[in-house]
Parts: sequence; structure tokens; C-alpha cells
Amino acid sequence: MTAGVAFVVAELLFVSPRMGLSWDETVYVSQVSGHAPAAWFDPARARGVPLLVAPVAYLTGSIVALRVYLAALSGTGLVLALLVWRPLRPAWVLALAGVAFGGLWVAQYYGPQAMPDMWSALAALAALGFFLRRALAGVAGCVAFMALIRPGDAVYLAVPLLAAVVAIRAWRRWQLAAAVVCGLVAGGAEWAIEAILRFGGIAARLHAAGAEQSGFGLHFALPDELKALNGPTLCRPCVIGYRQPELDLWWVLLPVIAAVGAVAARRAGDSLASALLPVACGLCLAAQYLFMIDYAAPRFLLPAYAVLSIPVADGLAWLVTGVRPDLRLAMAAVVGCAMAAQLAAQHAVLDHEAGGTVTFHDDYSVIAARLSSLGVRPPCLVSGVQYIPIGFYAGCASASPAGSGIRALLVGTGHRPPAYARGWRAYPIRGTTVLRVTAYIS
Repeated sequence: MTAGVAFVVAELLFVSPRMGLSWDETVYVSQVSGHAPAAWFDPARARGVPLLVAPVAYLTGSIVALRVYLAALSGTGLVLALLVWRPLRPAWVLALAGVAFGGLWVAQYYGPQAMPDMWSALAALAALGFFLRRALAGVAGCVAFMALIRPGDAVYLAVPLLAAVVAIRAWRRWQLAAAVVCGLVAGGAEWAIEAILRFGGIAARLHAAGAEQSGFGLHFALPDELKALNGPTLCRPCVIGYRQPELDLWWVLLPVIAAVGAVAARRAGDSLASALLPVACGLCLAAQYLFMIDYAAPRFLLPAYAVLSIPVADGLAWLVTGVRPDLRLAMAAVVGCAMAAQLAAQHAVLDHEAGGTVTFHDDYSVIAARLSSLGVRPPCLVSGVQYIPIGFYAGCASASPAGSGIRALLVGTGHRPPAYARGWRAYPIRGTTVLRVTAYIS
């Protein structure tokens, strides 16, 4: 409980609740908001996040209300996911897991955002705990929620779970496999139905989604993820250098500590399979983003971090309890100092990324207000630079529906508009910090 409360406080304290909506968030929120027409919902997305934010987004356009709601919800989700593990681990070890995961800058940054990664992570953590407890309803429910939020993550979690059912005699129960499969089917049904109705079938939707990601296939993206570890939030194409590599030590140590934790769990009485399964699931969840796409984002690895937080906590606990009694106090101090240093480093990255995002997204409001003063009001259509979030802020459509009204085209300052807009009135937008654009009004 303490870890969950601390996580919520950190989210609201270090990530400003007034931070504007990103491009992706705008797509999700616009599906259930009355503030603006729904943005184009591309084939790679799933409808779980719009359903999650609907209770607030439908009632109010307040970004602060949405941020507070999601921060409280993610903190509650972290507590509930860790409570699933309570019959399997001591409370203090689970608190360590909560700090190890919740202390990551990327967890605090995305906890209050309308994005799928945090919810996929918490669902994976809970699903694995229910699986080890053979709690069928819990397994099915968590896998279904995960599939509703992000079907691909659910599949990559289901693969090691189903493999464990086949390979491990103690888990060789058809009911356990059925729970995983039923969860996948129930959670993925909406995505499959929409694939048939909107995209011409499941295969066509997968092909379209893959095309958006430059094609699914073997790509060695591990160096890219390491480059993006301390920001930026999206590295595509990832041609930057390594930023603050001195802060990357924890990422290198993560698999080592997780392996130590698996050994410690085995010695503490877990079966070998139970000790290794969290590591296997974490590696499988990470593999799709490390080896299957050609760009990087720190948030992609949140599900892997959540699942690996259990063996990491086991490893840290063993470093304290696995030594001679007279050395335990000293080891506890060493582990405590290491975690404090990790939290401080993560906070430094979070402060940089959150501050930059607030500044960038504030430009959306400035541009939307300027468009309104120029007479661009609903019904209207915005296109061009960052057209989806700016269109949402302005209450305009960002696709091209019939009868869309006044059109506004945003062009980067110094660039010429396309031929069809060269006769439109040009208005340079003043007062922005990052985005330098000129609005062309039809």
C-alpha cells in the first residue's frame, strides 16, 4: 500500500497534472470526448485506453482532472497487482518490487497518461501472479484486460505461459491453458471484429499495422532502446547518440539481479519453474520491442520491467538476507544507498523529460487559441504540423470529413505550403516556444 501511495504522490508531484495531451493521447481521448471529432484511429491501436479514460473524458475536457484520475488509477492498479503476489512473497519484498518499478522515470511519466503501456504492465504483473497461484478467473481476467489494452503484449505474455503449461508437469492442466486462451479471445474480440469491419480482416489489419511500424520482422533495436533509455520518449529514426550513459548502469545490471533473484527464489522454496517463469515472461515481453521493430521508446519496455520487478526484488532481498547475520545491517545500508541513488538518477531524467513535454504541449494551446482568434472554430479542419493534437485543442477535426468547415493548414516556419494552399491567407503564429509554424486559412 505504501509503495502505491508513494507512486501516486510522485506522479502528481513530478509530472505536472496540467501537462497537455500528446499526439497519441489525443487519438485515444478524442474517441470518447465531446470536445472535438474523433481523430483517425489507426490499425495498430486498440480500444482499451479510450474505455479506460471514458468516465472522465466524456464528462469534462479538463486535462488536470484526467491526469489526477489516471494517476490515482495507476497507483491503485500497482497496489492490486502486487497484492496478487502476497501469498507468494513477503510484504516487504513486494514493497521492494513496487519501488523498483514505480521508481522508474518512465513509470512515473506514463502512469498519469492516456497511454496503453502502464496498463499492459500492471495487467502482466497481476496475470503472472494469478498464474503461479493457479487462480483461473484471475488469469483470464488479467489477460483479457491486457488484450483489450494492447493485444500484441497479451500474445507475448501468453506464449511463455502456455509453454509452461505444456512443459511443466505441475502446471499441465487444460483449465490453466484455457484460462489464458479465453482471456486472449475475450480481450481481443473487439480488435478482431473491428479488423473485419474497418480494415477488411485480421490479416489486413496486421499488415496495415506493420506498415505503420516500417514492417514487422527481425530488427536489432536493443541499441536504440539503450539510446532512448534516458529520453527522448520516441526515438524514430534513432540516430541520436547515447544520452547520459553513466545513468544506464541499472539497465545493464537488471538481467543480472533478476537472475540472482530467480536463484534466490529457488533456494527459498519456489520450484525451479516458478522461479524462472517471471524472468522468461519479462524477456519475452521485451523481445518484441528489442528485436521486432526498428525504432525505440522507453515506454515499450514497461510490461517487461513490471514482471521483472519480482525477481529483482527477490535478488535485492537476498543480498540483505543471504549474508551472515552480522553483515546484514551493512548490506541493507548498501542496498538502500544503491536504491536511493537509482531513484535520484531516475528523478533527474523525469524532471528533464516532463519539463520538456510541458513546454512542448503548451504550444498546442497557444496555436489553438490563435486559430480561434482567426475565426477557426467548429466545424473546422486542421492539417499540417502536429495537426491531431492541435486540431483537438481547437475543437476541430483532424481527418477530412465532409462539411468540415473552415480549413487551417499549419506549415513549419520557413517552409512553403503545398500548391493548393498558396492562395490562402498566411498568419505566422507568435508566442510559441518549440513549434514555429505559420497558419494558412482557407
